[in-house]
Amino acid sequence: MAENIHPIFDQILSRAEKERWLEQSAKVLWFTGLSGSGKSTLANAVERAIFNQGRLTKLLDGDNIRSGINANLGFSEADRIENIRRIAEVAKLFVEGGIITLCSFVSPTIEIRELARQIIGPEDFLEIYVNAPLEVCEQRDVKGLYQKARAGEIKNFTGIDAPFEAPTAPFIEIRTDLDELVICKNKIIKAVLPHIS
Repeated sequence: MAENIHPIFDQILSRAEKERWLEQSAKVLWFTGLSGSGKSTLANAVERAIFNQGRLTKLLDGDNIRSGINANLGFSEADRIENIRRIAEVAKLFVEGGIITLCSFVSPTIEIRELARQIIGPEDFLEIYVNAPLEVCEQRDVKGLYQKARAGEIKNFTGIDAPFEAPTAPFIEIRTDLDELVICKNKIIKAVLPHIS
């Protein structure tokens, strides 16, 4: 029996076979930006548009990750790194299955996003910087997180008492304070389409 227990990577259906069957090229669209910048709203809109074109997608964000696979993690620096490491590993599995994967996470530092890029593979990692000024993000604060952070109820909150390092060379930068949602969505679709077709 023991001789049969060995890696079977050569027998597993390849990513290329799955991409051919799905008629698409799998990539990770990594949305980064401050809380309230519009990442999740934009990622949802982009996923819907791509899906409506007949492509298979998967959206990963704080709601479906923090409530499941990363439910045991807090917001310390070590936990934030582990949070992103796990997300990147999950995203990589989806991409290997031929699925266009959208990830919407603050992922506040260049180092943490570089970790995700290396796990996923630079050729499959499209970094989308969702940019809006802090004061705009605070105005949009539907969950009251900035208010709690300023009151000291939440520690290490990005933008208040923890830094956000803007990407230096993102795949695309979107200013959600300057453009309407539909314009932002269309800019991303136009940029991404040649990479997923």
